[in-house]
Amino acid sequence: MTPPRREPLTIAMDIQTLHHTDLPYIKSFQPPEWGDISPSLAYYTQNDFCHPIKIVEDDIIIGIGCTILHDDTAWLAHIIVHPDHRNRGIGTVITQTLIDRVPINCETIYLIATELGEPVYTKLGFETETEYAFLKGGSLDDDLPISPNIKLYSETYKTSILDIDQQISGEGRMSILEKHLTNARLYISNYKLEGFYLPTLNEGFIAANNPEAGIELMKLRLKAQQISVLPIENIYALLFLDKHN
Repeated sequence: MTPPRREPLTIAMDIQTLHHTDLPYIKSFQPPEWGDISPSLAYYTQNDFCHPIKIVEDDIIIGIGCTILHDDTAWLAHIIVHPDHRNRGIGTVITQTLIDRVPINCETIYLIATELGEPVYTKLGFETETEYAFLKGGSLDDDLPISPNIKLYSETYKTSILDIDQQISGEGRMSILEKHLTNARLYISNYKLEGFYLPTLNEGFIAANNPEAGIELMKLRLKAQQISVLPIENIYALLFLDKHN
């Protein structure tokens, strides 16, 4: 859902662009239940389709957030208020500022809400589209076989990767994906791409258009990653993860 646009909120704090040189000063923002936020924040500061901001008070960063722009959609990400400055409405200020900076051609604005942030986003007009499961466990056994259908990246399948991603996400995201394609692993059956895994995109991103391709790619990913995040509707993946603890 696209939240209603409102007049920008007026506060006594400065809203500035977050730069790469700011990263050492925001280590204390790390939520204990999240994965390491440093790689994502560094990524935002280095790509022109990402627009990270910081809230500054008395020359101290007290809040951060980012807008990520695709073709006609936008995501709001890493909206975090320093623990010492919560309950002051700063999360609302960050979110509304990011909304106000989304181009008018973006039909939809997405975000993933934590329990702490959900009341803020609801008040600003966001509605729940789906829920995600966050799971953590041990890595898979080394002797678990990897499908021979998984191949190294080939330029031949670049368009098919975009097609699968757009079919699943409903967004045009090649500007994000293409920087990670050289490290991609592809699930190919009868010379047709059925899914792909980008190990260098965040903590490792998988998209597949059938359960077999997705699970085989998950086996590969879980040899390196112990955390998985996926929509609760993805029953095949949830059952697989449960089976392997």
